[in-house]
Amino acid sequence: MNLPYESEDPSVRYVVGSLIAGVFLGGVGGGVAFPTLPTLGTVLGISSFMVGLILSMNRFVRLLMNTPAGQVLDTVGIRRPMVLGFFLQGLVPFGYVLGLHADRLPVSAATTFLLVRGLWGVGSAFVFVGAFSTVTHITTEDNRGKWVGYMRGGQSLGFPTGLVLGGVLSDVYGYEEAFVVAGAAGLFAAFVAFLVLPDIDADVEATSSLREVPALVTDDVRILTVGVVNFVVRFLFAGILLSTVVLYTSENGISLSVLSSTGVSGVVMAVSVVFASVTTIAVGRVSDGLSNRALLTIPALALFAGGFLTLGLVPTAAGTVLGVALVGVGVGGTNPPLLAYLGDISPAGDLGKLGGVYNVFGDLGSTLGPIVALPVAARVAVTTEYLACVVLVALAAVLVGATLLGPEAAGTPECGAA
Repeated sequence: MNLPYESEDPSVRYVVGSLIAGVFLGGVGGGVAFPTLPTLGTVLGISSFMVGLILSMNRFVRLLMNTPAGQVLDTVGIRRPMVLGFFLQGLVPFGYVLGLHADRLPVSAATTFLLVRGLWGVGSAFVFVGAFSTVTHITTEDNRGKWVGYMRGGQSLGFPTGLVLGGVLSDVYGYEEAFVVAGAAGLFAAFVAFLVLPDIDADVEATSSLREVPALVTDDVRILTVGVVNFVVRFLFAGILLSTVVLYTSENGISLSVLSSTGVSGVVMAVSVVFASVTTIAVGRVSDGLSNRALLTIPALALFAGGFLTLGLVPTAAGTVLGVALVGVGVGGTNPPLLAYLGDISPAGDLGKLGGVYNVFGDLGSTLGPIVALPVAARVAVTTEYLACVVLVALAAVLVGATLLGPEAAGTPECGAA
């Protein structure tokens, strides 16, 4: 296994700083889709169910690719797969442009968007799992939470930038201009990754096969719980909230200056993700000083539930901002402690695969979310849907208390990665 990079050149600070730059720019393309595609569907004649499938397609493909991508990273190293992943992400927004002109293509607009969103899923699997593997390899249990928080915070900040660009640029200039800007940012991220990412060698002798992954998860209930909580958070946040907030603002007549519901939804989503990013950066460092990182997830889940409760009961402009801010704090408060906790207890040769498992749970939630949320929103008020989300958060908190907060869970991790 490699020595921690704190004793080598480049330093941990340089490596994580480079990752932050790359994942920030790459996240812009992902953010552009959410405020644009729900309204673009009516322009192109795509049904609400199909729009939900399009929004979910990248996560569905990433769901299938996460663990194989982790196996590739564990086997051949991290640098080359990650650079490829960044490049694929950069191409996707230009595929959206093709979808706008599908009348000149042999396939429909819906098929075009499905295909390019699937391509995004392949690229992001290598980027997300690779970022986790890189940070975990080069840190120790004493500083892992801090650097995971910084990396995930930078990753999250790219998304609201895309939300604002997608909502505002499509309002002011048009859909095509918003997509071109996002694509240029994504390709620049690939260039940055090519220049600065170090090559962390694989630990082939210690790695397990893909067939052993289910046993790795089920043999340690802590790993399973971390995955389930990630599923709940991503199902409610990326799956339900981000795919329905444009409908929520329209349904409740929420406006902001001259922006339409599309522009307002972009700004509202950005507020949520900015709060998530800021909390992510702060919480990761705090978790390094606790005997059990998972303690932070309980208050975070309480704030998460409070956000949906506020959105359901106070559908006003002020209530919306407060609600999405609380949701963002809840997301940011759960992610770094759980991810760093997973890094603490993961065998060194299986970091990529277990990082992939973590993303599998999250992407399963993000994939199912829009498929469930949009049809349900067409039948009941979005505010009612948000109130139902509170119950699921409460169940996740009970699971954390039962499996991650006992004396045996707070002890020394079995197989630290560093």
